[in-house]
Amino acid sequence: MGKRTLSVALLATAMLTVAGCSGGGSPNADETATAPANPEDVSGDITVLTNRTDLVEDGTMTKYAAEFNKTYPEVKVEFEGLTDYEGEVKIRMNTEDYGDVLLIPSAVAKGDYPTFFAPLGDTSSMKSTYRFTGKTDVAGNTYGIATFGTANGLVYNKALWKKAGITDWPTTTGQFLDDLKAVKDETGATPYYTNFKDGWPLESPWTNGVGSISCDTLASDKLAAMDKPWAEGNDLNVLDTLLYDIVHQKLSEKDPATTNWESSKTLLAKGKVGSMMLGSWAINQMRDAAESAGQNPDDIGFMPVPSQKDGHFCATLVSDYQQAVNIHSDHKEAARAWIDWFTEKSGYATEEGGVSALKSEGMPATLKDYGDNDVTLIERSEAKTAEVNAIDNASEIGLNKPDYRKKLIDIARGAVDGSLEGYFEDLNKRWSEARQTVGS
Repeated sequence: MGKRTLSVALLATAMLTVAGCSGGGSPNADETATAPANPEDVSGDITVLTNRTDLVEDGTMTKYAAEFNKTYPEVKVEFEGLTDYEGEVKIRMNTEDYGDVLLIPSAVAKGDYPTFFAPLGDTSSMKSTYRFTGKTDVAGNTYGIATFGTANGLVYNKALWKKAGITDWPTTTGQFLDDLKAVKDETGATPYYTNFKDGWPLESPWTNGVGSISCDTLASDKLAAMDKPWAEGNDLNVLDTLLYDIVHQKLSEKDPATTNWESSKTLLAKGKVGSMMLGSWAINQMRDAAESAGQNPDDIGFMPVPSQKDGHFCATLVSDYQQAVNIHSDHKEAARAWIDWFTEKSGYATEEGGVSALKSEGMPATLKDYGDNDVTLIERSEAKTAEVNAIDNASEIGLNKPDYRKKLIDIARGAVDGSLEGYFEDLNKRWSEARQTVGS
């Protein structure tokens, strides 16, 4: 995955379910992975699975382990960086061999967490310390702690937008489209880059906008009770209409089949691309790309989705991958020690420009513009995630899969027949029928 931090399917609403995971053996589901009372007494070899192959290959994870060993000298930590993290871990979870610590794959239904992961503690007590506990809460227990959180929005090149005569954030989707036209006309740059070929930028970066349009912490949960999520005025309608209009008005790359994620970072850094819908996790990566390309990292900005509620911007604050303990692990205490240390002491969230899972930590410097401009951060409820998962799977839409938005783009650019209205009508029909099927 290179330096791509955000999980393909992850972030977000966790709108994927099951995946033929059956697990191996019959572990004690009541055995909690407790925090070690005395660090010096904790020992054992643990394997940590990660999607950050880049940090494994460049030695960064080894450096983290060396720091960890200053507190826990008797725990040996090994890392496995997996390029196709979701696909490989999904297969391994049919056995007991899926590491001691792992990032919870989005393919595992939330209701199945107790089958695969050891509980980390009582949610009612943990939620006072950690953000995003609702993401992995099942029947009052928390099964994962977020590596960090991310806010939704658009990464953009401020210098390029200024060159096009734009200095203020657009407050409506219509104004945003006008701004993209100005970028195209005044600079010749590609106003927006879809990253169509890689696919994942069409998943959670867009779906995570559910809640930012309505400024509603319950926006994701409400999908479980909706028959027409793509009806006019609803968050998904606004978001997907914006994507359609960007492409239909030829404000994105000419050939979406040839996009490249790694290259896109340099293109944006050099001002050849104007903007991309991504989480705030991407800011530091874009600034690193700017520095590598001899550009000014300060030119990389982050703006909220162009929509306001009562004159104010909102942005969702969602969990990235969550670290969990394999329920089959023979060294649960050591695995929990790693998770606690990585969350509280490693500095990883700060390094990635993310929002710490610890409530005691403030917002990162990457979100300074949001703070300075009174953008309201919405931490979405996850109470109905399991129900939304079930409907999404039964509908075969895939809110956090690329296919349905790839088709939206193909309709917008005339590669396949259809209209926006007809497509939304079909999506609403499939969602409504799925709700009846799963008994919502």
